[in-house]
Amino acid sequence: MKLSPRLLSFAALGSLALAVGVFAANPVPDTVKQGGFAIGPQAYSFNRFTAFEAVEKAAAAGAKCIEFYPGQKLSKDKPDSKLHHTMSDEDFAALQAKLKQHDVTAVNYGVVGGKDEAEWRKIFEFAKKLNLYAITTEDVKNIDVIEKLVKEFDIKVGYHEHAKRPLDRSYELWDPNFVAKLVKDRDPRIGACADTGHWQTSGLKPIECLKILKGRIISSHLKDREAIGEKKPDIVYGTGVSDIAGCLAELKAQGFDGNISVEYENKWEDNVPDIKTCIEFVKNWGEKNK
Repeated sequence: MKLSPRLLSFAALGSLALAVGVFAANPVPDTVKQGGFAIGPQAYSFNRFTAFEAVEKAAAAGAKCIEFYPGQKLSKDKPDSKLHHTMSDEDFAALQAKLKQHDVTAVNYGVVGGKDEAEWRKIFEFAKKLNLYAITTEDVKNIDVIEKLVKEFDIKVGYHEHAKRPLDRSYELWDPNFVAKLVKDRDPRIGACADTGHWQTSGLKPIECLKILKGRIISSHLKDREAIGEKKPDIVYGTGVSDIAGCLAELKAQGFDGNISVEYENKWEDNVPDIKTCIEFVKNWGEKNK
C-alpha cells in the first residue's frame, strides 16, 4: 500500500526505534498468547458489568488475558468498591483470586492519567503489584514524570488516541505523526497504544498508521469497522474494511510483542459471542502465518 507523503513523513522514526532496541521491559508472557498474539478483551467492553464479571466473560470468550480500566465496579458483592489504582489490599487480593480462578492474566491498565507525580507513582505501583506489561494513557503534559517512572519500574506506557476533535484543535493524539514525534526521543518503553477504530473515525487507514509508528507500538485496541471517515460501531474481525489480517501481518512484521485488546463497543449487554469470534480470528490467523 502506497503511503501519502504526509504519512511517510515520520515513517523513518520507527526504523530508528528498532535500531536502538525497543521494548527493554519484560514482554507479555507466552502463556497468554494464542496464535502468537496476546489477544483478550478490554474490560471496557463489559462496562455494563463488574470487573469480576468482565474476568468471567473474558474466560467465556476464550481469552487468557485482559486489559482493565479504572473505575469499573469490582463485584456484585462489593458494589461500592471499584477496580482502581487506589483500591484496598483486600479488594486487590480478591481481584487476584478472581483472575486465578478463571486462568486469566491482567496485562494492561488504562486509559488512565495522574494529576501529578504522586498519583502517577500510585498508578505504577498498582501496575507493578498486578505484574502488568503496560499502562495506557493520554497524559501528554506529564510525560517527563511518566518517563522517570518507566525507568524506575520497568513498565511500558502506550499513548492511546481518540478520534479527531474538530472543535478542539489542541487534541493532537489522534494523529500518529504527533505520537511518533512525542515518543521519538523518549525511553523506548514509551510508545503507542494503536486504536485502529479511532484512527478510522478520523479518516485514517490503520495499516498506514501502524507503519508510521513502526517499532514504537506498545499495545493495540484492534477494531474492525464498516467504513473509514465515519463513526461506526465495532464489528467482528474480518467483516469490515479495516483489513484486520493486514494489521496483524504488519504487527508481526514489526516484531510486535505487546497485547491486543478487543475493545468491542457494541452489543453492550451480550457481546461475548462476537468477542470470542474476534479472538478466534486472531488465533487462526496466527496459526496459519507462523
